[in-house]
Amino acid sequence: MLRFNSRQFVFPSRFTFCVFAGAVVLFTIMKAQIAIAQNWTDQVFPVQSHDFGSVAVASKTEFYFPVRNSLGSQIHISSVRSSCGCTSPSAMNEYIEPGQDGFILAKFNTDSFRGSKSATVTVAIDRPFYGEARLKVSGYIRSDIVFHPGSVEFGAIDLGASQLATEAGATKTIQVLYAGRQDWSLLEVRSNRSWIAPTFVETARSNGRVNYDLVVSVSPEAPEGYFQDELTVVTNDRNMPRVPLRVSGKVERGVEVTPSSLVLGTVVAGTAVRKKMVVVSKSPLQVLSMTADGWDIQLDANQDSKTTHVLEPSFTYTGTQKGEVRADISIVTSATNAKSILIANVEEISAETAP
Repeated sequence: MLRFNSRQFVFPSRFTFCVFAGAVVLFTIMKAQIAIAQNWTDQVFPVQSHDFGSVAVASKTEFYFPVRNSLGSQIHISSVRSSCGCTSPSAMNEYIEPGQDGFILAKFNTDSFRGSKSATVTVAIDRPFYGEARLKVSGYIRSDIVFHPGSVEFGAIDLGASQLATEAGATKTIQVLYAGRQDWSLLEVRSNRSWIAPTFVETARSNGRVNYDLVVSVSPEAPEGYFQDELTVVTNDRNMPRVPLRVSGKVERGVEVTPSSLVLGTVVAGTAVRKKMVVVSKSPLQVLSMTADGWDIQLDANQDSKTTHVLEPSFTYTGTQKGEVRADISIVTSATNAKSILIANVEEISAETAP
């Protein structure tokens, strides 16, 4: 006769429970890993798409996708590839330390493609864990407009001692070439920065072909350091009136004046006041003269070429204004770009006529 023994099922029940518990733990870990993988691109790539808009043939069209390492471990970018030959991607930083930023450069190949184009840039990372991010770029490459050259590249600009843009390398000319409508015209060129000034003039028009010279200048008020921006070329094309034009450069100060704002205090008209100034340059030069509207400035003869000049010019007010007077001091030197001019602001100057 068979007898039922409940103890025979105790071990299988515990075993089944352990297997079930293990499966739950494994499923939880896998779910967490999937969740990490799903939001990985959101953490590391704050920008995952970019539309270049309507761009001209052969224009330098690039975008830098930021890569932000907020994972706490070093990121290693193992590969970058594009789904379309219209876009050439590259990793600007192969390794990115915790808390640091890197960039993925996506270059739109406007010299060899036309029309509406889009691409997916796949970024593979194998450290601290494997994952792939997919960045999307798109744009329309026009066949009727050409910028020559394709961007405004100033390179290094020495504005420290110059207002003469052409001699200081602070002016560039770009040709805007169009082929199409008879009545096509360029209406305006917009700048995002007050110290980048674009102007343009029509140079030719015949049989649907129009040429413009676009002159871009960087003023002496430009801040020191590297800059990169876009000008917006606005035309009378109703479908795609705006075309971007890349502009970049690096502003350097080859000559510095201390103090930059010279305060004379209270002065009497016709009476000379002396103040010390220091002119420092990267290469040896001569300080030739100083001038300012409403002032007679006498500079001791100093014909030696050197990198540091300690000067003590005399300032005599010859104007008629009473009270606070402000003027710009122009310092003419023998810098390599002919006569370079350095402007220092004179602030808080009171001119009083002697009794």
